[in-house]
Amino acid sequence: MGITATATSIGPLINYSADQGLAWIEMNDPPANTYTYEMMQQLDSAILRARMDDAVYVVILRGAGEKFFSAGANIKMLSSVTPEFKYYFCLHANETLNRLEQTPKLVIAALNGHTVGGGLEIALAADLRLARRDAGKIGLPEVALGVLPGTGGTQRLARLVGKSRALELMATGRTFSFEEAEEIGLVNQVLDRDNFFEEVTAYAKQFLPPQKAARAVGRIKRAVCSGLEMPFGESLALERELQQHLFQSEDAHEGLTAYIEKRTPKFKAK
Repeated sequence: MGITATATSIGPLINYSADQGLAWIEMNDPPANTYTYEMMQQLDSAILRARMDDAVYVVILRGAGEKFFSAGANIKMLSSVTPEFKYYFCLHANETLNRLEQTPKLVIAALNGHTVGGGLEIALAADLRLARRDAGKIGLPEVALGVLPGTGGTQRLARLVGKSRALELMATGRTFSFEEAEEIGLVNQVLDRDNFFEEVTAYAKQFLPPQKAARAVGRIKRAVCSGLEMPFGESLALERELQQHLFQSEDAHEGLTAYIEKRTPKFKAK
C-alpha cells in the first residue's frame, strides 16, 4: 500500500501526504531507508508541515518498501565525514526528533520492517509504535560499531522500558522480534502482516474528531512529554494550566453537555 494517491514529495528522500485528518511521512530510500543529513532536513520540513496544518490531527511515520522501517544513519556517509561533521549531524538529528516529540499532535510510528539503530531512535521519538507481525527485528546495536545510540536512544529507551532493561539491550546490542518488543512495552501493538497499513489507518482514526477531542489529545501529550522533564510540582502546575485552556474550548463544552444529555459527543477540535 502506498501512502495515498495524492502523496507529495518534500524531497527525493521524504514523501508526505495529508488526507482526512492524517498526515503520512514516508522515509524513501529503500531498501534500508537509512538517513543522511539531507533526509533529516527533509524530515524536519515534513514534521513542520504536519504541525502547522490545522486539518492534521495525527501524524504517521513509515518506511518505503517492504523490508525496513529504517536501519538508522547511513554508515557510508558517517565513515566519510570529519568528527566535527558527525557531531553536527547528530545535533541536527536530535533537534529534528525533539521537534517530532514536541509536536502537539499524536505521532504514530508504523514499523513495517526492520527498525534498528537510528531507525528505532526515530520510532522512540513517536508517541506510539505499531509493528507489522513477522516483518523484522528491532533494537539498538550501535555498540557493535564502537559507539552509542546518539540520537536520543539512551534517554528515550530508558524512559520507556526502564534503566536496567535499557542498559542490557544497548550493552548487548541484540536485536529481537516485534513480539518481544510488545512484551516489554517498546511496541504498543503488533498488527496483522497482510493488512498492516489498513489496520494502522483504522487505529489512527480513533483519535480524530468527531469521535475524539483532538485538542485534548494534544494537551495530554504535552503534559506527559514536558511534565516528565520537570519537578513534580512544576508538572502539576503545567497540567492545571493545560486543563484550564481545555475548559475554555468548544470541545470541553460539547463533551460535558453530551455527558449530561446522555448522548455521544461530536467534537470539532476547537
